[in-house]
Amino acid sequence: MDAFGLPEIFFLLQGLKWTVLLTIISFIGGGVIGLLIALARVSSSSVIQRLAAAYIALFQGTPLLMQLFIIYYGLALLQFNVDAWIAVSFAYTAHASAFLGDIWRGTIQSLPRGQTEASNALSLGYVSRMRDIILPQALKISLPATIGFAVQLTKGTSLAAIVGFIELARAGQIVSNLIFQPLLVFGIVGIIYFVICWPMSIWGTRMERRMSQNHA
Repeated sequence: MDAFGLPEIFFLLQGLKWTVLLTIISFIGGGVIGLLIALARVSSSSVIQRLAAAYIALFQGTPLLMQLFIIYYGLALLQFNVDAWIAVSFAYTAHASAFLGDIWRGTIQSLPRGQTEASNALSLGYVSRMRDIILPQALKISLPATIGFAVQLTKGTSLAAIVGFIELARAGQIVSNLIFQPLLVFGIVGIIYFVICWPMSIWGTRMERRMSQNHA
């Protein structure tokens, strides 16, 4: 049985680096696409609304593990040699966009109708209305839920190991198999996840309380 030392710690930190990068890339990419999905869901066109709803239903109604599997191995069957990093980034971005789009759609629709009516009375165009009035309020209201999803997304990156992507959880598994100390290794991995996710959870809770007090 080998001892747990600096090489193992360094390897776990390498996995942590890819976990953080994957979370950031998928959250930013998912945020951009999710905003478009949210706008499509509140569009005046029923066709666009249904397409956006179908997109959300597809990625919310199927397991993320299956999405990773299909995107990575499905593209390989179509003769596309896709790197694991590209595959997981694409899968997590699509996954994040569906959830963020649904969160933001809900907050947009929760705003009083008087906001839109006042914008129309001022002869504001659609872009100006959304950019200057609707979206700033909706995104502020959705902040606690958005932070909560970011926490789930960070923890969910552990599923990327299914396609050989070496993030934190996969790095822990590799180290555990080498030194045969699973309780120690995964205890450390769990602590690392906790250190990352707990501050975000606290932030989200405080934001939610602050908004509740403002609306009281």
